[in-house]
Amino acid sequence: MSEPTVTNHEPRPANHEDDEISLLDLLIVLVKHKKLIFGLPFVAAILTAGYSLLLPNIYTGTTKILPPQQSQSTAGALLGQLGALAGAAGGALGIRNPNDLYVAMLKSRTVADNLIQRFDLMKLNNAKYPSQARDGLAGVTKITSGLDNIITIEVDDKDPKHAADLANAYVEELYKLTQTLAVTEASQRRLFFEKQLRLAKDNLASAEVDLQKTQETTGLIKLDEQGRALIAAVATLRAQIAAKEVQLGAMRAFATENNPDYIVTQKELSGLKTQLQHLEKANRSGPGDIFVPTGKVPEVGLEYLRKLRDVKYFETMFELLAKQYEIAKADEARDTSIIQVLDKAIEPDRKSKPKRSRIVLLAALVALFAGILWAFACEAMARARRDPQHAERLHAVKRYLMWR
Repeated sequence: MSEPTVTNHEPRPANHEDDEISLLDLLIVLVKHKKLIFGLPFVAAILTAGYSLLLPNIYTGTTKILPPQQSQSTAGALLGQLGALAGAAGGALGIRNPNDLYVAMLKSRTVADNLIQRFDLMKLNNAKYPSQARDGLAGVTKITSGLDNIITIEVDDKDPKHAADLANAYVEELYKLTQTLAVTEASQRRLFFEKQLRLAKDNLASAEVDLQKTQETTGLIKLDEQGRALIAAVATLRAQIAAKEVQLGAMRAFATENNPDYIVTQKELSGLKTQLQHLEKANRSGPGDIFVPTGKVPEVGLEYLRKLRDVKYFETMFELLAKQYEIAKADEARDTSIIQVLDKAIEPDRKSKPKRSRIVLLAALVALFAGILWAFACEAMARARRDPQHAERLHAVKRYLMWR
């Protein structure tokens, strides 16, 4: 008896060879459109080369400078009774990152306007407005600060000598600007104490005039040694208290009330006030002035003591501030060599741009990729026209693109 024939009714897998893209298909497309793929980059390279030859040569003048570095001032070793005030003023006004400051100064409008006027850039750049000349100058200038703390100034120009002159002029204008601005710690301390010293001098002059008028009206020209000693002691304490109060005012600009230095200064101020109170109480023996036993001093003598007290007070303040002012001036004189030129810009002997070979190569690569994409797009369009299903999809895409 023969065995029954078994028929395999399992479905066969669908054949997707028509939908798959093989490397051979890609190669066929590339070879088919080889004239487009290789001709387009060639034409683009020729055209770009001709265009790049028309571009003018640009030269770059480069100069490198080393800005002044913040160092410990000699004032720390010469602090007197007002030494902490000097430290507070320097800490509040000191520059933490000098490189960023000098880069900002080089990019400032003041420097740009001076260079525009100096080199007549309005006429050279055919600028109608100063802002256009500034934008043109900024476009050809590159100022950077490296990790080595060296500031580099690069200026591009068609004339190599003009490029070098502009780069060096930036350094010269920066030096002029630093002469008018207090940018160093010593300069800022000098300005701070200069204002305080001027105020103390005016107050001292007024106190001396008042004392002179009192002497003329009362006839008193001499005081006993005990009174002078008391007046000098109290005046010194009051001057120190005023100095500490100025110091606290300066510290509030950069420190909180929980700052250790701020707390120490407050305690010192409190101690000085306590000493002054003790001295005043120890010498008060009656109604009237607080410095001497006023019950035994005539009214005219009491007025004289008050005026003399004011003179001693402002004398002490003037001496303290004058000392710190001289220290700041010495530090500022030491820091006058602010701008150190590491490499002065010289006339470049080779152009920096345009990079013609790089431009041609880039244009050829872009054209090559564009040619390949165009070849595949043409092949896809041709295939869509032959295949009704793809033609319908292409028609749908066109409808969507035209639909708004």
